[in-house]
Amino acid sequence: MRFNWNFDYIKGSKIAYIFSIILTITGIISILALGLNYAVDFRAGSNVDISVSKAITAEQIKPIVKDIGVDEGDVTITPGADRVNVRFSNELDETQESKFKEEFTKLDASASYEVNTVDPEMAKELERNAIYAVLIASIGIMIYVAIRFEWRFGLAAVIALFHDAFVVISVFSIFRLEVDLTFITAVLTIVGFSINDTIVIFDRIRENLRFAKKTTKADLREVVNRSLAQTMTRSLNTTFTVFAASICLFIFGGESIRMFSLAMVIGTLFGAYSSIYIAAPLWLMLKGKQVDKPKTVAKESN
Repeated sequence: MRFNWNFDYIKGSKIAYIFSIILTITGIISILALGLNYAVDFRAGSNVDISVSKAITAEQIKPIVKDIGVDEGDVTITPGADRVNVRFSNELDETQESKFKEEFTKLDASASYEVNTVDPEMAKELERNAIYAVLIASIGIMIYVAIRFEWRFGLAAVIALFHDAFVVISVFSIFRLEVDLTFITAVLTIVGFSINDTIVIFDRIRENLRFAKKTTKADLREVVNRSLAQTMTRSLNTTFTVFAASICLFIFGGESIRMFSLAMVIGTLFGAYSSIYIAAPLWLMLKGKQVDKPKTVAKESN
């Protein structure tokens, strides 16, 4: 039995726009006030990731931090049942690193360590390259869609992509979730997933336009609603598949890909949402102005 997806999606886009605007403003305020919780990848310092065989508390680690000559205020300790993360704002030298491992081994003799150190210049370069990667990808997508379809499709698609990326960034800023290199990978993956869904909808709109009358904005609205209904099953199936895989990675995956998985979970949902309620209605708004223009000219000539 096939579900009937014939709804007035454009009508619902008004609520979607309000929701997205509120979310965007909240995100901007959060980023300006709090910034992002950068991992050691994007700021100078040392990150010590420790696999432990028993639970270790932050109170047990603080004396070790003090013994190696580091101020407690410059250290973030994240304890766990089988993993402990200690992030230092400054780089540890070889002596401090060796002493830390030596003292921690007294708490857990079977502990294993992974130490990552990033100097200030490398941190700035990584942050700069991450921004460039997202911008270049978005510009490339806009050029491709504009050539493949028309500039209105390209503009609508890129606005939806920036919306998806910014929503994920905003959520990470609001809830102080850690932003590392895997997060950037997730954002680029979300951009790719979202544009794929958007292209399918736009392709169906273009196909339906060939056989539909386009004399009024209402005609275009009917084409968009029909195109969304025709692609809805495919969009939901694709979204559910990626969402389910991302949830499994988040629950069962390792600590190193947890933020990647969480970003994918958020981005997958908003990617499908923006393709339906942001990109398609935005194209209709842009295209509708072109349809209404000849009428205005005709009235003026009379």
